[in-house]
Amino acid sequence: MMRAVVVALASGTIFGAGLALGGMTDPARVRGFLDLFGAWDPTLAFVMGGAVMVMALAWIVQRSMQRPLFAEAFALPNRSDLTPRLIGGSALFGIGWGIAGLCPGPGFAALAIDAPAAAIFLAAMLAGMMLVRLVDRPA
Repeated sequence: MMRAVVVALASGTIFGAGLALGGMTDPARVRGFLDLFGAWDPTLAFVMGGAVMVMALAWIVQRSMQRPLFAEAFALPNRSDLTPRLIGGSALFGIGWGIAGLCPGPGFAALAIDAPAAAIFLAAMLAGMMLVRLVDRPA
Protein backbone atom coordinates (compact mmCIF):
# COMPACT_ATOMS: atom_id res chain seq x y z
CA MET A 1 0.00 0.00 0.00
CA MET A 2 2.71 2.47 0.99
CA ARG A 3 4.62 1.67 -2.19
CA ALA A 4 1.58 2.55 -4.30
CA VAL A 5 1.18 5.86 -2.44
CA VAL A 6 4.83 6.73 -3.07
CA VAL A 7 4.47 5.86 -6.78
CA ALA A 8 1.27 7.95 -7.04
CA LEU A 9 2.95 10.89 -5.31
CA ALA A 10 6.02 10.64 -7.55
CA SER A 11 3.84 10.35 -10.68
CA GLY A 12 1.76 13.38 -9.68
CA THR A 13 4.88 15.39 -8.93
CA ILE A 14 6.40 14.56 -12.31
CA PHE A 15 3.09 15.36 -14.03
CA GLY A 16 2.77 18.71 -12.23
CA ALA A 17 6.38 19.61 -12.98
CA GLY A 18 5.82 18.79 -16.64
CA LEU A 19 2.72 20.97 -16.75
CA ALA A 20 4.58 23.85 -15.15
CA LEU A 21 7.65 23.41 -17.37
CA GLY A 22 5.44 23.27 -20.48
CA GLY A 23 3.61 26.44 -19.43
CA MET A 24 0.28 24.66 -19.10
CA THR A 25 -0.43 26.28 -15.72
CA ASP A 26 -0.80 29.62 -17.54
CA PRO A 27 -4.45 30.04 -18.61
CA ALA A 28 -3.43 32.64 -21.22
CA ARG A 29 -1.29 30.03 -22.98
CA VAL A 30 -4.15 27.55 -23.08
CA ARG A 31 -6.62 30.18 -24.36
CA GLY A 32 -3.98 31.20 -26.92
CA PHE A 33 -3.99 27.62 -28.22
CA LEU A 34 -7.78 27.72 -28.53
CA ASP A 35 -7.69 31.09 -30.36
CA LEU A 36 -7.38 29.63 -33.85
CA PHE A 37 -8.20 32.88 -35.67
CA GLY A 38 -6.27 35.29 -33.45
CA ALA A 39 -2.89 35.08 -31.76
CA TRP A 40 -2.68 31.29 -31.94
CA ASP A 41 -0.09 29.70 -29.62
CA PRO A 42 0.95 26.16 -30.70
CA THR A 43 2.70 25.32 -27.40
CA LEU A 44 -0.13 23.11 -26.15
CA ALA A 45 0.00 21.09 -29.38
CA PHE A 46 3.63 20.20 -28.65
CA VAL A 47 2.80 19.25 -25.06
CA MET A 48 -0.08 17.06 -26.28
CA GLY A 49 2.15 15.54 -28.97
CA GLY A 50 4.72 14.62 -26.33
CA ALA A 51 1.98 13.07 -24.20
CA VAL A 52 0.68 11.05 -27.16
CA MET A 53 4.17 9.68 -27.84
CA VAL A 54 4.64 8.67 -24.19
CA MET A 55 1.19 7.06 -24.12
CA ALA A 56 1.87 5.16 -27.37
CA LEU A 57 5.00 3.73 -25.79
CA ALA A 58 3.04 2.87 -22.63
CA TRP A 59 0.44 0.92 -24.68
CA ILE A 60 3.25 -1.06 -26.33
CA VAL A 61 4.86 -1.86 -22.97
CA GLN A 62 1.46 -2.71 -21.41
CA ARG A 63 0.78 -5.38 -24.04
CA SER A 64 3.83 -7.32 -22.88
CA MET A 65 2.89 -7.16 -19.18
CA GLN A 66 0.77 -9.75 -17.36
CA ARG A 67 -0.44 -7.18 -14.79
CA PRO A 68 0.47 -3.67 -13.64
CA LEU A 69 3.27 -3.20 -11.12
CA PHE A 70 1.01 -1.83 -8.37
CA ALA A 71 -2.39 -3.42 -9.01
CA GLU A 72 -3.93 -6.84 -9.50
CA ALA A 73 -5.21 -6.15 -13.02
CA PHE A 74 -5.30 -3.49 -15.72
CA ALA A 75 -8.42 -1.28 -15.81
CA LEU A 76 -8.61 -0.51 -19.52
CA PRO A 77 -11.53 1.26 -21.22
CA ASN A 78 -13.68 -0.46 -23.80
CA ARG A 79 -16.10 0.74 -26.45
CA SER A 80 -19.10 0.25 -24.12
CA ASP A 81 -17.62 3.02 -21.95
CA LEU A 82 -18.72 5.61 -24.57
CA THR A 83 -22.06 6.73 -23.17
CA PRO A 84 -24.07 9.91 -23.72
CA ARG A 85 -23.23 10.85 -20.13
CA LEU A 86 -19.48 10.56 -20.85
CA ILE A 87 -19.77 12.53 -24.10
CA GLY A 88 -21.84 15.26 -22.41
CA GLY A 89 -19.40 15.47 -19.53
CA SER A 90 -16.50 15.71 -21.97
CA ALA A 91 -18.21 18.57 -23.77
CA LEU A 92 -18.79 20.43 -20.49
CA PHE A 93 -15.16 19.81 -19.52
CA GLY A 94 -13.99 21.30 -22.83
CA ILE A 95 -16.22 24.34 -22.46
CA GLY A 96 -14.95 24.96 -18.94
CA TRP A 97 -11.36 24.43 -20.06
CA GLY A 98 -11.81 26.96 -22.84
CA ILE A 99 -13.37 29.55 -20.55
CA ALA A 100 -10.97 29.19 -17.62
CA GLY A 101 -7.85 28.09 -19.49
CA LEU A 102 -7.31 25.46 -16.80
CA CYS A 103 -8.31 21.87 -16.22
CA PRO A 104 -7.88 19.87 -13.00
CA GLY A 105 -4.19 18.92 -13.32
CA PRO A 106 -2.92 22.37 -14.30
CA GLY A 107 -5.36 23.91 -11.82
CA PHE A 108 -3.67 22.15 -8.91
CA ALA A 109 -0.21 22.85 -10.32
CA ALA A 110 -1.15 26.54 -10.72
CA LEU A 111 -1.60 26.77 -6.95
CA ALA A 112 2.19 27.16 -6.77
CA ILE A 113 2.22 29.97 -9.36
CA ASP A 114 -1.00 31.96 -8.94
CA ALA A 115 -2.68 30.63 -5.82
CA PRO A 116 -5.67 33.05 -5.65
CA ALA A 117 -6.80 32.45 -9.25
CA ALA A 118 -6.13 28.71 -9.06
CA ALA A 119 -8.01 28.45 -5.77
CA ILE A 120 -11.08 30.14 -7.28
CA PHE A 121 -10.96 27.76 -10.25
CA LEU A 122 -10.53 24.69 -8.02
CA ALA A 123 -13.33 25.76 -5.68
CA ALA A 124 -15.68 26.20 -8.65
CA MET A 125 -14.58 22.85 -10.10
CA LEU A 126 -15.19 21.05 -6.81
CA ALA A 127 -18.57 22.77 -6.39
CA GLY A 128 -19.55 21.57 -9.87
CA MET A 129 -18.46 18.03 -9.02
CA MET A 130 -20.57 18.09 -5.83
CA LEU A 131 -23.55 19.49 -7.75
CA VAL A 132 -23.37 16.65 -10.26
CA ARG A 133 -23.32 14.10 -7.42
CA LEU A 134 -26.46 15.68 -5.97
CA VAL A 135 -28.37 16.06 -9.25
CA ASP A 136 -27.26 13.18 -11.47
CA ARG A 137 -27.50 9.70 -10.06
CA PRO A 138 -26.11 7.23 -12.63
CA ALA A 139 -28.17 4.12 -13.25
